Amino acid sequence: MSRQSVFKKSLDFFPKKTVEIELTDMLLCSDAGLLPIRQLDETLQLTEQFVEALHDSRRQYSVQHTLGEMTRSRIYGILADYPDQNDHETLRSDPLFKMIAGRSPDDENDLASQATISRFENAITPSSLLQLEELFLDQFVESFEEPPAVLTFDVDAFDDPTYGSQQLTLFHGFYNQYQYLPVVWTCAETDAVVMLKLLWGSATPTHGIEDDLQRLVAKLRANWPDVRILIRADSGFSKPSIYQTCEELKVEYLIGLGMNSKLKEVSETRLCKSIEQYEQTNQKQRMFHTCEYQAKTWSHSRQVVIKAEAGPEGTNRRAIVTSRPGAAICPEGAYDDYVIRGEIALFLFITRRNKELKCGLEADRLSDHRYMANLFRLNLHCLAHNLPAQQAHEDRGKHRILLLES
Repeated sequence: MSRQSVFKKSLDFFPKKTVEIELTDMLLCSDAGLLPIRQLDETLQLTEQFVEALHDSRRQYSVQHTLGEMTRSRIYGILADYPDQNDHETLRSDPLFKMIAGRSPDDENDLASQATISRFENAITPSSLLQLEELFLDQFVESFEEPPAVLTFDVDAFDDPTYGSQQLTLFHGFYNQYQYLPVVWTCAETDAVVMLKLLWGSATPTHGIEDDLQRLVAKLRANWPDVRILIRADSGFSKPSIYQTCEELKVEYLIGLGMNSKLKEVSETRLCKSIEQYEQTNQKQRMFHTCEYQAKTWSHSRQVVIKAEAGPEGTNRRAIVTSRPGAAICPEGAYDDYVIRGEIALFLFITRRNKELKCGLEADRLSDHRYMANLFRLNLHCLAHNLPAQQAHEDRGKHRILLLES
């Protein structure tokens, strides 16, 4: 049996010819994995909708490279581990990237150069960025064929070190560096980025989060009035106004809470029992304590779950504040649900979404001078993240259907 007969795939996203993928002994292209994603993109029109949100202020008679070509070059370059503008000095001549952009592979004219792409990113207007905000929400809603019963959103911030004199780059004491602070909202059920923003370097991650939450909930409830919404975040988002906003919007929350003397006092018995059992079994032990707790800045008491753990590494106590029903009955379940926030499961590969976005897709490479250009770059990285996430979302949906049928 020849190797070519083992695997063969036909794609129809390229309007001039059918694209066929097959295995061969010859070293022809190392980026062919982009083609099935390009086919999915053609079906879902994610990049097409992204481009339609952009305003093209160029004189049309002087345009050599369309917004669609340049956007696809950047997004698929990010997916193929070419995150920098400089990479496109080589990629602009690559036959596969020409095909992805909609040109013939043997087209004599190259795609956009680094200088052209830089001008493209720096020409993005505030109105286009506002339209992209709505687009990510709209694409998320449209990704569901049936109304979801539950939606879980994880909000995370990550540092983006900056160099030089980029606009709004400031020193952050916690990270001990000059930086930007991107904040992203991802959905646990689809792994997609739903909302994003780029804060100045010294900002706190909670800046404007109440408004973001209200906008998200309004969009979801307008389409699915009965959907149950859960928000998860680490202790960097522990803020009374966030709890209150969630409660007013009838949104459940699991948010990390810093340990203090009062929480240590009420969980001391659980910790001692964990230490005692660990000494008897020589296996890591953990116990949970739930209580009604009210900090001085809170308007009323709230439910807190405390984990008291003892093991070979020593003792460890962590707390979360939650409005989740049943947390007092099953605190371990509530805490474990908090711990897995941000995880993305593709087949047997498990990692964290914010780590995949920051490190895998290098969303912390925001090196333009202008702030708005860097915000646009963050949008490009998030759309690059959403393309394979959408494929995984569909695959999981098909898998669930097969399980139900079997």
